[in-house]
Amino acid sequence: MKLLVTGICGFVGSTLARALLEATAGLQVVGVDNFIRPGSELNRRELAALGIKIIHADVRSATDFETLPAADFVIDAAANPSVLAGVDGKTSSRQLLEHNLWGTVNILEYCKVHRAGLILLSTSRVYSVPPLAALPVEVHLDAFRPASNGKLPAGVSATGVSESFSTAPPISLYGSSKLASETVALEYGETFNFPVWINRCGVLAGAGQFGKADQGIFSFWINSHLRRRPLNYIGFDGGGHQVRDCLHPRDLVPALLAQMKPSSNNQPRIANFSGGVTNSMSLAQLTRWCDERFGRHPVAMDANPRPFDIPWMVLDSTLAEKIWLWSPKISLPQLLEEIAEHAEQNPEWLEVSGS
Repeated sequence: MKLLVTGICGFVGSTLARALLEATAGLQVVGVDNFIRPGSELNRRELAALGIKIIHADVRSATDFETLPAADFVIDAAANPSVLAGVDGKTSSRQLLEHNLWGTVNILEYCKVHRAGLILLSTSRVYSVPPLAALPVEVHLDAFRPASNGKLPAGVSATGVSESFSTAPPISLYGSSKLASETVALEYGETFNFPVWINRCGVLAGAGQFGKADQGIFSFWINSHLRRRPLNYIGFDGGGHQVRDCLHPRDLVPALLAQMKPSSNNQPRIANFSGGVTNSMSLAQLTRWCDERFGRHPVAMDANPRPFDIPWMVLDSTLAEKIWLWSPKISLPQLLEEIAEHAEQNPEWLEVSGS
């Protein structure tokens, strides 16, 4: 099988490329990346050493796809993954859409020409913000959880947010760019008869993730705590009770391999993939873990809210478990320890990864 991975020199793309090579005999991998992210060159050298052909290309450029070799499947891991992108005064809203939406169109045109299937890595941020921001929650063990006596909106349960939950705006420019990409991708697949899978992922994390607060919060927090950098609990009660689930990209590999089999074509096209409640934690709990691992480090409090912040986001992966027989295997303690060891071995990681 021939596989094309976009954004291959980012954390998710490079992790998946390595893991898929290990898991699949005879797999040929070609990757494209524009190398605008600090740290990308490190992954480029490591991937090239594994025999992966790396091509400098930008998903925003249609002509960059004209000379790419044909592939059987494309995994799209190229995106601007920040919910604050385009609204933080530091990044361009137009460039966000060029990366996340127009880039998807260029990938889909490639798939149309080469009859290649597409696996689009999407996000929990496609789900509607207002009902999630208003979710009735209570504090339990230093973390928010859905209130036991509160009425939860349709599509939300104690096990998480399911695929049936509303995707009505507002969901952020980032979320809307991914949701629009999902819709366009599914239409292309139906119209031009190639398989398209939409994998909505929770927070992806692991060793080697670029340490940025708006994109790699677990890596950023652990690296910053270890190096005694300033940290802040932002929004809500200022107590760091907001919760996210956590998933290692390697855990996606069994599902990706199943999706690339022709026999899978009749399955639902959209599914959540996450660490679930078991692999979720609050910033306060993460701080306590870091205190025990590295020694105490104070965290400042800032109760001022930010756009699109929500108190509790855990994806419900019941559908993926049912149709793909999938479940995460890497536990949260394992994942955090992996990041911690990498942080200790790479003392300049925050600078290298452009935080």
